[in-house]
Amino acid sequence: MENKDIGQSKSNKIVFVYRIVVSIIMVVSIILVYILNHLGQSKEVDAMFNSTQNNLLEGIIEGNTYDNTIVTEHVTSEESLKKLSDWRLMLVNYENEMPKDYVPPLSSIDEARQFDSRAIDSLVQMMLDMNAIGINHIWAQSTYRDPKKQKHLIEESIQEYLEQGKTMEEAEALTARSIGEPYKSEHNIGLAVDFNDVNYAFENEKAFTWLMENAENYGFILRYPADKEDITKIKYEPWHWRYVGPEYAKEMNDLGFCLEEYIEYLKNN
Repeated sequence: MENKDIGQSKSNKIVFVYRIVVSIIMVVSIILVYILNHLGQSKEVDAMFNSTQNNLLEGIIEGNTYDNTIVTEHVTSEESLKKLSDWRLMLVNYENEMPKDYVPPLSSIDEARQFDSRAIDSLVQMMLDMNAIGINHIWAQSTYRDPKKQKHLIEESIQEYLEQGKTMEEAEALTARSIGEPYKSEHNIGLAVDFNDVNYAFENEKAFTWLMENAENYGFILRYPADKEDITKIKYEPWHWRYVGPEYAKEMNDLGFCLEEYIEYLKNN
């Protein structure tokens, strides 16, 4: 907002100064016209007067255009800046690598799995509430992963595709569609959970239907929807859910945004 005020003030001052100059030139020119009319040089004076006036007016227009660029230049609101700095909205993907020194605060779900300690209660409560209404075929298959393990999973995936007869280039491309590079995977920040057997059969489970209707109340979103593959660069994964907090989850769902779109939305508002 400060940049907008400065731009507006600058624009007003330029216009004011030009108007004063135009007024002075016009008065002087009228006097000159009157004097020189008696000397037979009125045409030359008129031409000079019109030329000077037009140039000054053009200067005012050009000056206004320049400052309107400043005035109308977008500035992200203070509220949006605050949201963008929220740990719950950390964007980690093929373009955005997490800081290599970032270590999420972790708590254990069980002996094998960990989740961000600031969000683990929401994950556990969500699963308990599913169990309470008879949805028992649900478990957290994969949660936090150390970046070193991420690298190992990539190597395993590439090898599997090679054994299927794919070229190295094809194997790497297919792997990139499902497994993020180390430090570029949400599992490395402890805010993502893969449910059940990590396959498309999960889409037919009662748990998936329930999650689509209720997960936002616990702060979770379907991270890689089928209609957002061109944006996320990750194939549709009905099993992969990401914690962003209830207020953000509801707003993103209302807007129909994936996380990448929501981040851009905040930057422009």
